Amino acid sequence: MDEKLLEISNLRTYFFTEAGVVKALDGMSLEVYKGQAVGLVGESGSGKSVTAQSVLRIVPRPGRIVDGSVKFEGEELLTKKEDEMRKLRGRKMAIVFQDPTTSLNPLYTVEKQLTDILMLHKDLSKDDASKQALHLLDRVGIQDPERRLKTYPHELSGGMKQRIAIARALACDPVLLFADEPTTNLDVTIQAQVLELLKQLQRELNMTMVMITHDMGIIADMTERVTVLYAGKVMEVADTQTLFKSPKHPYTEALLKAVPSVKQTRALEVIPGNIPNLIEPPTGCVFHPRCKYAKDVCVKKEPELERVEEGHYAACHFWRELELEGRGG
Repeated sequence: MDEKLLEISNLRTYFFTEAGVVKALDGMSLEVYKGQAVGLVGESGSGKSVTAQSVLRIVPRPGRIVDGSVKFEGEELLTKKEDEMRKLRGRKMAIVFQDPTTSLNPLYTVEKQLTDILMLHKDLSKDDASKQALHLLDRVGIQDPERRLKTYPHELSGGMKQRIAIARALACDPVLLFADEPTTNLDVTIQAQVLELLKQLQRELNMTMVMITHDMGIIADMTERVTVLYAGKVMEVADTQTLFKSPKHPYTEALLKAVPSVKQTRALEVIPGNIPNLIEPPTGCVFHPRCKYAKDVCVKKEPELERVEEGHYAACHFWRELELEGRGG
């Protein structure tokens, strides 16, 4: 039996703004097992990044976790004190952010940003931490690591900065890594290199990784299991191959139809409309205003996340009747 590493249950994270309460996550649940590469996919505003922030307890103000449970290695995180969480962040759980330009400190050298973490969490001397930092740069494929240790972030390319951000996240060999849109600001060639590096490290270290992205192509390449999020709610959960071949939620189908393919001859389909206002989300199913299959019940009643088959769940009133189009292969 696979060992459960992370269990999120009915998580609600709200942002209390002057305009009203933004329900960024509204009853979100997720299970992640040791050694898995899991995807969180959905459009911007779906709640993907807020999920990672909630687990790490770094939700920015005016955000606040108002309900739910987050268990990591069987321990409840939401009741832990901040100093206890600080010991977990970096050592057991880590995150690679979307933009390394803002996540790396411009005032410190690469060496200091790596050695500070190593000295804090591994209780190493400065010399030993520097040697470990050198090894980390080598591990993530940085050329001439001795010289790069002495540089500042602004002296490096975007791809190199992201590799250093990955090195920093892996400094203490965490068992859980969140990769939050880690290739968004990189050109296509560098994107592929960074994704390949993450895939290689995840396998070599047998590390559990949660890949956060809006890109179904990345999901197909990087993950073995997927949770589809929309407007702070889970729409569908399945292993990656099943999700692509046999989606059971109209939103998943819409995401798949928006993915370009070399073999594709027809035009890509655009999902009409936008993510709803999460201060006043739609009644019933939150996706109903954009769903071509919606009926009266979808407006009035919120669907439950139902079991389709072993390991496959969908939150749609009509998943049994609909013949949704997947993408084989």
